[in-house]
Amino acid sequence: MIPELFKEIITLNDGREISIETGRLAKQADGSVVVRMGDAVMLATVVSARKAKEGLNFLPLTVDYREKFAAAGRFPGGFFKREARPSDEEVLTMRLVDRVLRPLFPKDYHAGTQVMMQLMSHDPEVMPDALAGLAASAAIQLTDIPFEYPISEVRVARVDGNFVINPSREVLGKADIDLMVGASEESVMMVEGEMDEVSEEEMTEAIKFAHEAIKVQCIAQRKLAEKANRVLETREYEMADTNEDIEKKVHEFAYQKIYDIAKAGSAKQERTQKFSDLREELCKTFSEEDAEEFGELIKKYYSKTQKKAIRDVVLNEGIRLDGRATDEIRDIWCEIAPLPSTHGSSIFTRGETQALATVTLGTSRDVNMIDLPTHEGEERFYLHYNFPPFSTGEERPLRGTSRREVGHGHLAQRALKGMIPDNTPYTIRIVSEILESNGSSSMATVCAGTMALMDAGVQMIKPVSGIAMGLITDEETGKYAVLSDILGDEDHLGDMDFKVTGTADGITACQMDIKVKGLSYDIMEKALSQAKDGRLHILKELTDAIAAPNETVKSYAPKMVKVTIPGKFIGAVIGPGGKVIQEMQKETGCTIVIDEDENDNGIVEILGVNQEKIDDVIQKIEDITFSPNVNEVYKVKVIKILDFGAVVEFRPGKEVLLHISELAWARTENVSDIVSIGEEIEVKYLGTDPRTRKQKVSLKALTERPPRKEGDRDNRDNRDRKPRQNRDRRD
Repeated sequence: MIPELFKEIITLNDGREISIETGRLAKQADGSVVVRMGDAVMLATVVSARKAKEGLNFLPLTVDYREKFAAAGRFPGGFFKREARPSDEEVLTMRLVDRVLRPLFPKDYHAGTQVMMQLMSHDPEVMPDALAGLAASAAIQLTDIPFEYPISEVRVARVDGNFVINPSREVLGKADIDLMVGASEESVMMVEGEMDEVSEEEMTEAIKFAHEAIKVQCIAQRKLAEKANRVLETREYEMADTNEDIEKKVHEFAYQKIYDIAKAGSAKQERTQKFSDLREELCKTFSEEDAEEFGELIKKYYSKTQKKAIRDVVLNEGIRLDGRATDEIRDIWCEIAPLPSTHGSSIFTRGETQALATVTLGTSRDVNMIDLPTHEGEERFYLHYNFPPFSTGEERPLRGTSRREVGHGHLAQRALKGMIPDNTPYTIRIVSEILESNGSSSMATVCAGTMALMDAGVQMIKPVSGIAMGLITDEETGKYAVLSDILGDEDHLGDMDFKVTGTADGITACQMDIKVKGLSYDIMEKALSQAKDGRLHILKELTDAIAAPNETVKSYAPKMVKVTIPGKFIGAVIGPGGKVIQEMQKETGCTIVIDEDENDNGIVEILGVNQEKIDDVIQKIEDITFSPNVNEVYKVKVIKILDFGAVVEFRPGKEVLLHISELAWARTENVSDIVSIGEEIEVKYLGTDPRTRKQKVSLKALTERPPRKEGDRDNRDNRDRKPRQNRDRRD
């Protein structure tokens, strides 16, 4: 018997449809749905343990997203023909979904929970990452897992002034706004994307448009749960231990002391030590028996009291942990070219956050290849972000690139890539090493990356800076404070992390996570306005350090020259078995890469440090691809004398016979009377003789023909005479 299928249809504003269905697949999961858009099919499942593991004081939530190669009718690349570790693009989608789901689980729910999304069928007209949030939330709505309310995510793009929800990749390529927005029916919770220097008002307009589409998708999830009779009572779970007496004692002992430390304003290490000492004092107020029995509760209530006190200082006093005002930026210092052997480098330090960026210039061989089931391509500009443990004074094992590092690097890359000119000949790699971290390290990466690019001589269209904004709110009083350039503690204790990057003329990228319900658009607009002021302040610091890109790359950095050749000469430049191009590389020390463009022309990239060597390569290529034009005059070199003419050379290997009859108008007995070996002369190219199919050049064509004397039959060149003699013999 085929199980009953329950389905709900979502219609987008342009008539396209998304369906969410349940009842037939993966029924042993707590919840499962299939989301379809066009030919794209995504399966989402959720399973949560009935009991939390002993000792856990957090939610072990795993969000996993995978694109199956079979979905696009492809084999995985590499030696092992099965899917392996997730790609960066899959990791980025996981992060997008995780950031919206995680705040909606109860804070005291600690049961292991796993949300999995798998793309089972790919449609080239559908970008599946825009469906992942909808699929994950819809699966959760069919369960009894404690979760506040449905959410969804959509991509909004602006093309020719019009907003589009969930565009195809082709349409997205024409857009000047590309935003992923996550929200509930009531409020926006997450925004991430890139833009072409748009205004704060335009960005807000795009978010509002996306939110309207999300509201429809949230309602559809509720309807699907009702149709499938899956509107369930929330499961019972073991609540966290509470003790009002201990909570009261902790608050009375610690609140004012924490308040005073926070109000005093101090450096990270100093206040961390003060808070640590205070917690030890607190523990000493309890008996050994109480400390052993209620140790975890004491820590929990201390953290709660600390968060409350620090937030109150900001709201009541307008003072932050390091003594700054809410709109004040930390002190900044910059250094250009600290690393002498790199192609470009810089240090950007803002307060206790420091990024060291390097730029490396390469050829098309150095592109970052993208090989996904849903997308194949290459990146000629990419950025890698590293966050070592010493940057926060910690010791921990290194286990490869973290999801956080992938996400922060991607955001910084999106912030900068729009300012790299299309005609930049290089493949560019930026690496950001975070040497110190106390908030906004991804934005420090943007700033350091800008300066390193300019130091490398990359002709950026405009410099880019970035800032992270925070928010502290009080629901009871309605007070709120928007914080510029947040600290790590303010990110942890606050209600928003809103990163904004841009030039002096507009926003290039953003990332926003909201931790509170019902963030108003008024607060969002205030945050954007305050972010603009801070961004421009930081931008001035960057341009004071380096006002404009260096005019050329550094003397030890490779110089890139591109030469376009007719497609018919590609083989000649490469040579049999690559012999010609390999010999050129060996002789000059340059790297030479040849590709074809859409017009079948050859694009030759020449990368080398020594300009003379680069010029040598260019000359050799010009010699190989030289092709004379009819009636053009060329300087040639005489390399051989024959009885019937002289062999002349246009370029090395490009030889042609200058026939004796083309030396002069008068009859020539000896070729050497007119030209000699090694002599450089000018000749006119006459094209190819249709009879002999050989190229013809002429010296006499460059001189005026002498007038004929009346009756003088001998005033002809040898070529005119010989055919008549032959005809006389035939007669």
